Amino acid sequence: MAIASNVPRPGLDLQYPLSLGVYENYDQAQKVVDYLSDNEFEVQNLAIVGTELRSVERITGRLTRGKIAAASAFSGAWFGLFIGLAFALFGGGSGANAIGFIITVVVFGAVFGAIWSQVSYAAVTRSGTRDFSSVTQVVATKYEVLVEHTVAEQARAVLSKMSGAPGTSY
Repeated sequence: MAIASNVPRPGLDLQYPLSLGVYENYDQAQKVVDYLSDNEFEVQNLAIVGTELRSVERITGRLTRGKIAAASAFSGAWFGLFIGLAFALFGGGSGANAIGFIITVVVFGAVFGAIWSQVSYAAVTRSGTRDFSSVTQVVATKYEVLVEHTVAEQARAVLSKMSGAPGTSY
């Protein structure tokens, strides 16, 4: 299985890789590479490739108008503080005026953030869908150790001496 690429990526592309084995988890694949390294094998000729990818969406909570308004108000306040400080520093205003300006911009940012979040929330959840927050990631379910074809037999010979070798399949 070659790693497809039109752009050269030094150290990431093997010219003609052969499989040393497919493993159920990353730790098993890493043990194979560590063993090869401990036995003076040139590990720059290896790659661990995650295969059988899955998209996993972890639900982190229910979205409510209150939670969204609070989070957006907080975000808007921080943005307002940033803008207020920038204008106060570069605007050359006096101390009392600068503090009043910063406070006003922070409050305005918080209010604007809260209002805008409610408009966005209403647009997204109008049909009653997507009223939860989540984090999505792509994960591999298997890991394949690949080796450059010119040293594949050498790698297999070293691995044949590994005691308690993780389940390999050639």
